[in-house]
Amino acid sequence: MTKSEDTLNKQFELSELYEADLDPNPIEQFRIWYGQALGADFIYPNAFTLATSTKDGKPSARQLLLKDFDEEGFVFYSNSESKKGSDLADNPFATLCFWWDKLERQVRVEGKVQIVSQKDADEYFHSRPIGSQLGAWASNQSTVIPDRELLDNRYREFEKKFEDKIIPRPPYWNGYRLVPVAIEFWQGRQNRLHDRLRYKLQKDGSWTIERLAP
Repeated sequence: MTKSEDTLNKQFELSELYEADLDPNPIEQFRIWYGQALGADFIYPNAFTLATSTKDGKPSARQLLLKDFDEEGFVFYSNSESKKGSDLADNPFATLCFWWDKLERQVRVEGKVQIVSQKDADEYFHSRPIGSQLGAWASNQSTVIPDRELLDNRYREFEKKFEDKIIPRPPYWNGYRLVPVAIEFWQGRQNRLHDRLRYKLQKDGSWTIERLAP
């Protein structure tokens, strides 16, 4: 076995996860793990994979950044005319997957996505760096373009258009909230006997916890 192959088959051995370790509320449990990820020197501890699918079931996935979370769900922002926006318009069910390799942890969140209020979207848009605000206007996300120069030219056009002005939020730039119905916490263990504990939302609003085979 080569050194690279040995590295790829590294054993997980940092920790274990027991039912007694978990907070009864999955959002609070996520808050604990997220806080530990923030302190673990990741470049983007809030990065996650968003998996969507078309109305006829063709899947698609991409990396995004989590912007907020609370009892109501997990919030991210994007261009509604993008591939992900099109998918969510046709099929609002999606999954988020966080992978924190230094902690040997993964969290999967399943649920239905809804658009956040215009007020919330406006507030977050205007909290972004000016360059990011202009970039949202310059890029027709997911469309085919002839070259990078087109983007650079459009950026300069909007930079001139909005010079010394408050940049309005593009009408197609929105926030999304995934309202969870299931949240799985995965902790790596030796011999691939990983701990997988899943919260499932019940009709009365409570959560049950169940252990899954790895």
